[in-house]
Amino acid sequence: MKLTFSGVVQAVDSGERRIIAGKIAPYGEIGNTSAGKVMFAPNSITAANPDKIKLLMSHDNSKPVGRMKTINAAEDGLYASFKISSSTRGNDAILLAQEALMDGLSVGVEVTASEPKDNYLLVTAAVLREVSLVESAAFTSAAVQSIAASESETVEENQPTQTESEAAVTTAPETPTEDSTEAAPVVEAARPIIRSNPLDSQRVRTPIVNMGAYTEHKIKAAMGNDDSRLYVTAADDAFAVAGPAFNPVQYLSEFVTNTKFGTPSIDACSRGTLPTSGLTISVPSLVTSAGGQSGVAPTVTVEAEGGAVDNTGITTQMLTGTVSKYSGMNTVSIELIERSDPNFYAELTQQLQNALLTTLDTTVNAALITAGTVATTAQPATSAGLIGFTTQAASAVYQASGYFANNFIANPAQWQLLMGSVDSTGRPIYSASNPMNNAGNVMVNSIRGNVLGLDLYVDKNFAVTTTADDSAIILAPEAFTVYQSPQAYMSVNVVSNLQIQVAIYSYMAYIAKMPKAIQRWNFT
Repeated sequence: MKLTFSGVVQAVDSGERRIIAGKIAPYGEIGNTSAGKVMFAPNSITAANPDKIKLLMSHDNSKPVGRMKTINAAEDGLYASFKISSSTRGNDAILLAQEALMDGLSVGVEVTASEPKDNYLLVTAAVLREVSLVESAAFTSAAVQSIAASESETVEENQPTQTESEAAVTTAPETPTEDSTEAAPVVEAARPIIRSNPLDSQRVRTPIVNMGAYTEHKIKAAMGNDDSRLYVTAADDAFAVAGPAFNPVQYLSEFVTNTKFGTPSIDACSRGTLPTSGLTISVPSLVTSAGGQSGVAPTVTVEAEGGAVDNTGITTQMLTGTVSKYSGMNTVSIELIERSDPNFYAELTQQLQNALLTTLDTTVNAALITAGTVATTAQPATSAGLIGFTTQAASAVYQASGYFANNFIANPAQWQLLMGSVDSTGRPIYSASNPMNNAGNVMVNSIRGNVLGLDLYVDKNFAVTTTADDSAIILAPEAFTVYQSPQAYMSVNVVSNLQIQVAIYSYMAYIAKMPKAIQRWNFT
């Protein structure tokens, strides 16, 4: 007998390892397979050649996407991981698994021994033939439990699996008897997804279809009916709208947002690698008082013949940065995930990422203001004032650090001042299209440009929104270093109400190495 049934995708790694892993065969659980209701006894499935077993798409032998890497028998079932190919089909498989559009692992086995029970077939011995990524799982335990999508993150799974370095493990089933082998008929069929009515997929999964039904279940929920409580509170999440049961929302593919901006202040600084452990980081520093620190450098002097050598002790200090966690979470109902446009989940994660980047950039911008040095001469908010600030700051940066000032960070008000700067004849100063006044390139449709040889970064995350003090910064990127870990996502199912919690987090630290090489706008 040949059976196909579905398990659970537990982890997806879309980074360099390209691994899909999960439970492929639950033990002791009744499921609807291609041959009806079936339960698999513990250690009833064996794989003679695990590395020969391919991962297919929907049981189509012409569409392999990967090959089995590890297999492990646990008390509650059989677990396996698969190395996914770098083909287009492999990329599609990882994307569909990540977005929970194809989140089942459907396994085809050849049954060699079985025992008929009252209302199901107990399989005691079977040989694993193939595994497929499918849309719908056959067993109640089939559900996506975690996703690890960062290239530098290790896949963590809630159930026991092997590491990549471990060898494939198989379990030896009992030797089938001759009688049980003869009694097993041959079944060649994969379990299809059956819908009695094509309109079923468009129906709202709740009995609340009018105000009367809502009132009925509201009362029953108050009296302790758990089912009614779930119906009434199903839309109680971060995206709740008025009357979702009475007027189901149709989500379009377009998404309106003003949160996508980037990290200009971080981009203007130097970047460092954040260590994998520790909550503080330290770097040794030899920066003299001219650079804003208190180090003492060795000296070299000219001495007469036979004169004594000047002995100056070198003094260093440790610069320390604190590693902080930056995180956010959003809770949505499973109705929104399953019943809305597939782009909804992608937009949700994108908005979490935008929020994280905004917080990281705002933090760094404020730290630059705190650590930086106020320019010596105050300047007016005019074209002449901008030129005065730029030339003075560039000189001060070089004198204090030995590095050149490369970057100019401006808030939108300073950006407006730059765009409106004109000469005595009314011609734009910072316009590359006018060679007579080509002092830089500042455009209305780009937050990147050039001002008097400095790279311009326009950042809306300044605390100051006018051209007052601290509305612009000129720095050498070596003077301020940002240490940041890769972004990571977590997705957790809340079983009690079928809500889904999606979280994003990242670690970051920063160190101001030469404060006098960070010059702040001084407004007069």
